[in-house]
Amino acid sequence: MTATRNVMRAVRVFEFGGPEVLKLQSDVLIPDPKENQVLIKVHACGVNPVETYIRSGNYARKPALPYTPGSDVAGVIEGVGEHVTAFKKGDRVFTIGTISGGYADYAVAAANRVFPLSDKLDFRQGAAIGIPYFTAYRALFQKGRAKAGERVLVHGASGGVGIATCQIARACGLKVLGTAGTEEGMNMVLRSGAHQAFNHREANYIDKIKEYTGMEGVDIIIEMLSNVNLATDLQLLSYAGRVMEERHECATALLDGIEAGWLKPVVGSEYPLEKVVTAHEDIIHSSGARGKMVLLL
Repeated sequence: MTATRNVMRAVRVFEFGGPEVLKLQSDVLIPDPKENQVLIKVHACGVNPVETYIRSGNYARKPALPYTPGSDVAGVIEGVGEHVTAFKKGDRVFTIGTISGGYADYAVAAANRVFPLSDKLDFRQGAAIGIPYFTAYRALFQKGRAKAGERVLVHGASGGVGIATCQIARACGLKVLGTAGTEEGMNMVLRSGAHQAFNHREANYIDKIKEYTGMEGVDIIIEMLSNVNLATDLQLLSYAGRVMEERHECATALLDGIEAGWLKPVVGSEYPLEKVVTAHEDIIHSSGARGKMVLLL
């Protein structure tokens, strides 16, 4: 009995390829948090498109095999390493990165990539914050230099990053236009703060946007539809993650947003860890994004 307490379930990738290379194992050793690290009991983990690109082996940076995917975890602190004073066992938290991988019962993360999870949000919502909201904030303000009063068009606004962009932009005083591919998606975009939503499956939707904006047009376009562009965006986020000031600025703004009540992640499809292969198939091939996809543990 004693030995079993030291192992956990975790998804492992031993070779790059399709969703079928995601292997759920039940005998993976629970990692120990080292200096400036914490161990988190995972309750939910976000599923991001970039994780499918990395898994396929077609991404700029490849992790050493085998590895466990997953960066956006929400859960409870199980233990802390040396020099960690910001967290203690039992704290509710979310992450913007893990060291050991989030598709698992437990995950180790650097303490400076872990943030307190407000009681205003549940664990599923906590798992929907990381990449989507940090990507959106960076795209809008650190790259796009958005200012209150400007018009922003969010293409593909009903997915995790799109919803985050709409919420942040609206809260910061921008005029927000969003596109989605379904009626349900368009309604979600409007509920997330867009002033107007357009159906990007309609042949003339660009004309409708031009008609709506008149001669002024839009000041910033945030592109979510292209897998190529999204991969590049997320890659930029990863590199920017090394710049402490930028990450700290993002975190401060987003934590304020949670307290103010405008940062409300919309959770879409939910999957148990056993269905991780299906989750990776669906995130690329689903007919239209409807919030943030999460794994539940």
